[in-house]
Amino acid sequence: MSPILRGLRGPEIERMSMEIIEKELGPTDFSTEQLQVVKRIIHATADFDFAKNIRFHPDAVVAAIEAIRSACPIVTDTQMAASGISRSLLPEGSKVVSPMGSAECRALSEQMGGTMAEAAMEMASSMEPGIVAIGNAPTALLRLIDMMEEERFLPRLIVGVPVGFVNAAESKEELLRRSKVPYITCLGRKGGTPVAVAAVNALIRLAL
Repeated sequence: MSPILRGLRGPEIERMSMEIIEKELGPTDFSTEQLQVVKRIIHATADFDFAKNIRFHPDAVVAAIEAIRSACPIVTDTQMAASGISRSLLPEGSKVVSPMGSAECRALSEQMGGTMAEAAMEMASSMEPGIVAIGNAPTALLRLIDMMEEERFLPRLIVGVPVGFVNAAESKEELLRRSKVPYITCLGRKGGTPVAVAAVNALIRLAL
């Protein structure tokens, strides 16, 4: 076991963590920009499987940077994800929002007879987001994919990494197969809010 390092400050801990990640990752086929996203995800999860499982649309990073620099809204599937995004680094006028948990979302889900996550995507379509980040709810991602096919919801980028055992892997496979816009996703059951937030925050830093 390594000795406990005391007296370290936040930036030093982050720098050392990234050095460890780079060393353990070794050479990869990711572009320089994609690698920054992958490293942030591993930093947030301590899970190197994401280096094998993550998938980037060829235009994902460029689409994200353009959306962020244009101050397009970022919509998330949970309030937790929205609270984790680095708002202080975003351009003036940017918004990070999640319809989840609102009275309107609850009422719409009852009207639709579906989940609140599905209702949240219906509500998000009117917000014209640049980036939609989904880390928790496969139903949100599946609804978004259906809305894309209907030409009702076409964000500039989807970060689709829902976690779980029911429809999580399947929803991401559907995104890979059917998405009409650039995406970042991962294979299998793994994912989650920390993954979605880490990816978006990495993209925000790339846009600075």
